[in-house]
Parts: sequence; structure tokens; C-alpha cells
Amino acid sequence: MTIDVWMQHPTVRFSQHDMFDSLRRWTGQPALTDPLPIEFTLAAMDHADVGFGLLSAWHAPREGALISNDEVAEWVSAHPDRFAGLAAVDLTQPMHAVRELRRAISELGFKGLRVVPWLWEAAPTDRRYYPLYATCVELGVPFCTQVGHTGPLRPSETGRPIPYIDQVALDFPELTIVAGHIGYPWTEEMIAVARKHENVYIDTSAYTSRRIPNELVSYMKTRSGSRKVLFGTNYPMITPTAALNELDELGLDEIACEQYLHSNATRVFSLD
Repeated sequence: MTIDVWMQHPTVRFSQHDMFDSLRRWTGQPALTDPLPIEFTLAAMDHADVGFGLLSAWHAPREGALISNDEVAEWVSAHPDRFAGLAAVDLTQPMHAVRELRRAISELGFKGLRVVPWLWEAAPTDRRYYPLYATCVELGVPFCTQVGHTGPLRPSETGRPIPYIDQVALDFPELTIVAGHIGYPWTEEMIAVARKHENVYIDTSAYTSRRIPNELVSYMKTRSGSRKVLFGTNYPMITPTAALNELDELGLDEIACEQYLHSNATRVFSLD
């Protein structure tokens, strides 16, 4: 069963946000004007035989919840065999953020926290993250984030794996970190950080199979690298079908492919 570790079921307010203007231009996808039934996302998954997805909530600095934790919880509750949730919190209110993270994990059953640094213009070493890191360690859930340049029209500096992810992994060696979007144009940096730190992982969201950089494909073919890379789409930016097209061209053996599509996600996110 293929597991997608980074996807969103978009709300109207998420879809219409002006920060995604550049993505709409690239993909040709119009902004939503009416709510989208969750069945639409399930159909996209079914078309590519993706059996399970981690749905992300989104919280923006000024606008608040673009996709709320409670909305994600409703979709997960309706389809618990297909979805699990990843929480979003308000980074500007540290104690509220910690309490909301605890609620999402303990009461809603979410599997981790996702914070997108460019959204807050705050690198992962910003002091406001550190209570959240400690809480993730205490609760035994991963911290998911973004690395690499930003497609939306926001500064890219916060996505550098070195020094930011490297420093966080040094400060919190027990913290599981899943760095999404590969890290391009700093892919080699991201691979180096994943090699260095036992609990740092990479996901391939926002990239189709044929656009995954050669250096990452080579890493996935090694014994250690095959355990460190997880499949993701960043749906709806990329559909599961588009993301998986030409996967066979990567030359992964059967074991490495199964780990990439399934086993690594099951282990990292403690999925049943």
C-alpha cells in the first residue's frame, strides 16, 4: 500500500490565498470557489492506488487557520482507514501552540506536527519552535517541515538544511524530523544532514518521480538511504498519479521501492 506523507485537502480559504498565485500559474489549477468534498481527494488517491495519506492542517500568521486541525480531524474520522492528521499551530503564541499540539495528538489522534518555515519567515532554529520540539519528543511524534526553495512568493532562506535542520537535530537528537520537498537546490546538503543524523528523514513531496534529483535517487539506492526517504505529493499541487508516473525509471530495486512507498512512512509515523 502506497502512503502519501504530505497532502492537503484544500479549503476555499487555503486555495484562494494569494501566496499560492505562483503555484496556480505553474499548475494551471484555478482557486476553489466552493468547498470540495473529501471524496474528490479520495478519488485522486484511488486513481493512483494510494491507500493512505497524511493530511496537513495549515495555520497562517495573519489569517489564522487556512485548514484547521478540527477540519482535518473530521475528514480523518470519516475515513480512518485512509487518512491520519498532521497538526498546525500558531507559532506566534508558543504556549497556545504547545497546548494545541497536545490536543491534536492526545485527543484528535494526529501523527505529528508540520510547520512550514517560509510561511512564518522564521527558520527552524527560531526560539519559538523549541517548546514544540520538546513537546514532539515527549509525545513521541515527528516534526515535519519544508526544505529547499519556496514555490510560493516568499523568501527561501528558511529552507536551508544547513545550518537550520542540522542545528535542530544537534539540539534535539531524540526528535524525528521529516524534511519535505527534497531540499533543492540544496539537495546534497539535505542528504548530508540525513546521513549525519539518525532521526532525520527526507520526503519527496512537490516533485514528480522524473524530477527527483539524481543525487537523491543514488542515495535511495544505498542501504542507509533506502530507509530515509518517504513518498509524498504535496497534493493538490501534484496529483498522486503525476507524482508516481515514471517511478520505474528511477531504477529502485523491489526492497528500496517498498520502503520508499510504504515501510518508511509506517515506521516513522507509527502507523498501524
